[in-house]
Amino acid sequence: MPRTALYDVEKILDQAIDIFLEHSFHGAIMDEIIARTEFNRRGFYMEFGSKQAFLYRVLEHYQETQLMPVVKELEEHRGLSAVHTFFALYISLIHKRGCLLINCVCELGRQDPKIRQMGRHYLDRLQFDFIGCLEKAQRMGELPNHVNIESAALQLTSCVQGFAANAVVAESEEEMRIATAALLAPLQGLQS
Repeated sequence: MPRTALYDVEKILDQAIDIFLEHSFHGAIMDEIIARTEFNRRGFYMEFGSKQAFLYRVLEHYQETQLMPVVKELEEHRGLSAVHTFFALYISLIHKRGCLLINCVCELGRQDPKIRQMGRHYLDRLQFDFIGCLEKAQRMGELPNHVNIESAALQLTSCVQGFAANAVVAESEEEMRIATAALLAPLQGLQS
């Protein structure tokens, strides 16, 4: 008869998000992962197989529990209000920590095809969702007709990546809110 697990995988994955945000993949040592998750080494390897496989599970969990609730703001394509809401929520999520997925893409994306694919899928989804919001904004008269939606969506997606890096060193969330306002003002034909 199989034994019931004596640990909560969701809790372990939540704790691991913090570890990888603090130390990066290469900086996170197994002794700390084991100690902070209160997992035993044998159980860890039976459950996850390797540190790399563990990272994949942590990234999937991070996307499901932290990133996608923020991205969902864009998926209803409510125009510019959705874009503003997305950036406000995203800034709160990443302030002082950065984005775990973007961090891993920067650290491992060149040599790890799975990480690169995860990052590409996320950024493609963001760009597609920005396009939907901007198209709705143009139909509602919130966005001038001369704005090239695909280019603007690509710019917004690139800024999300930059915000993820800047969040680690920004003194306050207010800095990033000011940057968001400056980013979005030209789209609306306003002065920044």
